[in-house]
Formats: sequence, C-alpha cells, structure tokens
Amino acid sequence: MITTMKDMLHKNATKLMAAALLAGGLVCSNLSLTAADLEPLPLKLPMPAFKGTPGDIPKDSTAEKPSGKPRPTFLAPKGCKNVALNKKVTASDKSPMTGAPELVTDGNKEATESSVLIMRKGTQYVQIDLAEKFEIHALLLWHAHDTPKIYRDVVVQVADDEDFIDNVRTIFNNDQDNSSGLGIGTDREYFEGYEGKLIEVKGVTARYVRLYSRGSTDSALNEYTEVEVWALPAK
Repeated sequence: MITTMKDMLHKNATKLMAAALLAGGLVCSNLSLTAADLEPLPLKLPMPAFKGTPGDIPKDSTAEKPSGKPRPTFLAPKGCKNVALNKKVTASDKSPMTGAPELVTDGNKEATESSVLIMRKGTQYVQIDLAEKFEIHALLLWHAHDTPKIYRDVVVQVADDEDFIDNVRTIFNNDQDNSSGLGIGTDREYFEGYEGKLIEVKGVTARYVRLYSRGSTDSALNEYTEVEVWALPAK
C-alpha cells in the first residue's frame, strides 16, 4: 500500500484535531475518530441540591475533591443515545427499604426522596438489561446527590449474560481494599454531585450492566437515583 501525501496530511490533521479538542477542555471517548465523527453527549442534568464544595475529606479516603467548575464536555461518536432509559432493572436486595428498581432508569435524576431506590447495608448492586448488545461509550451514575457524600466500593461491570459469567469486564472499580470481593480497584473515590459520575467506557460491547456499592460516608445504606448508558448499536 502506498501512502500518499494526502493520506499523511489527513492523518496528521486528525491527530492535531484530537489534541486541540483535549487542550480545549473536552474529553473524547475515541481519539481514532475525526472531529467530524464526534459530538458532545446531550446530557440533561438535574438541579443542584446543595451549594459549595464538601468539607474535609475523610482521613481514610483518597477521594477526588470537586474542582467547583463544570465538568469538561464529553465527546462521543455521533448518534450515541441513553439506551438504559426505561430498561429492566433488577437489584440484589429483593425487598428494598424504599423505592423500586425501575427508578434507576426512569429518567428522573432529581435529588428527591421519591426518585431514589434505597437498599440495605453491605455490598449491593443494581443490574440493567439493555435488551440487546450495544457499543457503550459512556456511563453516567447518580447514587444520591442530596449531600456531598462519598460512596464506597463503587464497581461497574458489564457482561453478555444476566448471571455475569460470560465475558465479564470491569470498567470502573474504586474498592481499594477488596472489601466487596470483586478485586482491588485503581480508580479513585469521588463526591456525589448533581453532575453524576461520568465513566468513559471506550466502545465496550455488552448487554448487561451491573453497578455495585457498599454504603457511603453518610450512611451504611445503598442509594441509586439514575443510571444512563450512552451507546451505539453493536456492529
């Protein structure tokens, strides 16, 4: 194959555009794409429930301290949609304290009591069946953002089967002491806020998404307000 000057210029231009996007405060899920292939995720955030930044970070935590600035715009391949909306949700706690699993994908992200699923203490999870395989580029998670709390042992996995036996992959894990038994994670803890936690997934293909937690700095209970899965149809 002969590389022409035109091909070389196009390749260099692609790299320069990607670098410029990142330098401008944008986050791109796939730097192999050109700027024309990407667009900001059309995120709709809930109302902030509190103002200001958290106080002291707990001594046993290495949590990221909020910057006080809006999160950088996240770029993803054009056409990405929230494929989790109104999809079936199951939970490890079969008798939640309040709420129901379907709250996790109903589109309501506001910091109100009626919008939150609350499960008992210990390691618990919610699981979303996307109904078919998708190419996932980002996941957005709200546990509960009524106060600036830190959730413990946040682990996000995807799989091809509902029992999480086939092709299980971990896309986020901040359980740094393996207290939930899912492996030692290298991701950092973070404070909950109205923007939610955005996790870059980089085109992983899967049908099922499972999200674990093990209480928070505010309570031993496990809360889930909303989960969005931004994806394209699997190729």
